[in-house]
Amino acid sequence: MSILVILAIVIATVVAMEFVAWASHKYIMHGFGWAWHRDHHEPHDKRFEKNDLYGLVGAAMSISMFAIGSPPVMGTSAWPPATWVGLGILFYGIIYTLIHDGLVHQRYFRYVPKRGYAKRLVQAHKLHHATQSKGGGVSFGFVFARNPAKLKAELKAQREAGIAIVRDADIA
Repeated sequence: MSILVILAIVIATVVAMEFVAWASHKYIMHGFGWAWHRDHHEPHDKRFEKNDLYGLVGAAMSISMFAIGSPPVMGTSAWPPATWVGLGILFYGIIYTLIHDGLVHQRYFRYVPKRGYAKRLVQAHKLHHATQSKGGGVSFGFVFARNPAKLKAELKAQREAGIAIVRDADIA
């Protein structure tokens, strides 16, 4: 397999993982998986959250792909591209950890961006946290962030329609 094919698989996987993360966040974490995700939306002073268990799910996905891509002890039935898919999932996990846990929630370092895309990411995620329940909400992605002004308007409309419980201060 050529290096270009390998790079294409890794990059395509990283990009695809943002869509997987968005859908998982919206439909699992804010759905039947709310029990693990709830404490992420609540103030606390604990080092770890139940929500961190989702990172273990991502790690299991990556490890599974590495296992599928590894040559078996006996025979040659492995699917080699799976190794590179596993690497892409691993890279996305690193990006997620640095951006979401590090930059947005400042779990690992203190830096408040004043401008640019990093500021937009922080604003979009803070608007995501404006909802006080699993229903409604905006900005379920972790690396892609929409315009905060449009997100505020969406939240306001959700509040007025009774879809989401939103703190007024967060959308003013």
